[in-house]
Amino acid sequence: MKEQSSFRDPSGHVFYEDGVVYRQVNDCYRAQFAALMESGLYEKLTAEGLLVAHRNVEQTNPEAAGYCVIAPERVPFITYPYEWSFSQLKDAALTTLRIHRAALDYGMILKDASAYNIQFVRNNAKLIDTLSFEFYKEGSAWIAYGQFCRHFVAPLLLMKHVDLRLQQLLRVYIDGVPLDLASKLLKSKHDALTTQHIHWHAKAIARHMTDGRSTGAQRRVQISKFSHIALIESLARMIERLTLDGVKTEWMDYYDHTNYTQQALARKEDILAQMLKAGDARSVWDLGANDGRFSRIALENGAEIAVAFDIDPLAVEQNYLAGKRSGENIVPLLFDLTNPSPGIGFGNTERVPAERRMQPDCIIAFAIIHHLAISNNLPLGKIAEWLAGLSPELIIEFVPKEDSQVQTLLATRDDVFPDYTQDGFERAFGAYFDIAHKEPIAGSGRTIYRLERRAQA
Repeated sequence: MKEQSSFRDPSGHVFYEDGVVYRQVNDCYRAQFAALMESGLYEKLTAEGLLVAHRNVEQTNPEAAGYCVIAPERVPFITYPYEWSFSQLKDAALTTLRIHRAALDYGMILKDASAYNIQFVRNNAKLIDTLSFEFYKEGSAWIAYGQFCRHFVAPLLLMKHVDLRLQQLLRVYIDGVPLDLASKLLKSKHDALTTQHIHWHAKAIARHMTDGRSTGAQRRVQISKFSHIALIESLARMIERLTLDGVKTEWMDYYDHTNYTQQALARKEDILAQMLKAGDARSVWDLGANDGRFSRIALENGAEIAVAFDIDPLAVEQNYLAGKRSGENIVPLLFDLTNPSPGIGFGNTERVPAERRMQPDCIIAFAIIHHLAISNNLPLGKIAEWLAGLSPELIIEFVPKEDSQVQTLLATRDDVFPDYTQDGFERAFGAYFDIAHKEPIAGSGRTIYRLERRAQA
């Protein structure tokens, strides 16, 4: 089965057989692939953790254009740039620049600078497109510079200077934020990175938009290798210095203000650990993960990977930085459960919803049922149906109306939720799940359920 996101590249494509990922290298890319492998560049990049490693495989039935087939290291969960925190996008940008800079020393360049070519393995950013390398031509500019600015520089600057939520423009513009739009949104900012790589760049694009229309000749920018290297190193230095100074969000310090006592929180963690041990989950999704503490409990109790979804960009940021330090196999992602990442791109198949990227063995859903049901008017039955379609096992916390968090939600609206009771919860979820175990959290009024999906659900 072909990977739908790789059909644009004439150099090759990704496909799957029996759960294994392969990449076909086409004959037209034979020379570049050989240079990558024989020059020492491949060994350097894989040794430094910048490029996914691969093994050569025998392929009895390559397509007509095929030169060879490789089996790259499989990324446990594919993520997209509009799901990343600020530091994830920043690290992906720096990885792209480091790879391009290293390639220049071996007579090659990156011909692509797409953020989608970067994935995270234990929170380390790596290039997954082995066919992104091209020969360097003396005097040539970086052909992927414009793409790099659209995919990385523009969204990073918009997140820093305007609003963290503007990262979501990457969902609308699949090939990166248009630089003229970024320039308008950043019109009051004139630091070196914004001025050179957004404002001046956008003006240059507008000025040369009609080049070649009358003569058929395309304008070629000439730049010495010394200047080429200076550009890349300058970009890297400026991006390295980007920080989120003074930015605050609603849920970034949730556990500093929760109505849990320390004893109740400790009991909640114990119950979760016990329920995880009762199952056999190797992959876990943690919905509303905040700082990832429950994702880490899953990893401590048998899970091999935990994907931690949260709507708050700074909570995801903190979770990512913690996972980067620890090396845990946790995947922090920015995610709105009521408006999740859809299928987008050509035919809505180039980037796919999360449930098509992984089917988790278990879902943890703590402190979210009241937000879905009361803040977003979602019937309990619809929530249960949705969760049953995602995973065979669910560990979920029911938060009653008497809870102060629910009372806060109801303070500014009428209570039109007569079915939002513990009995109503059990009836709604009982249509799709069997209750394997339920445990009240002493001192909180909340209850945790371990649910197993019914065969017909």
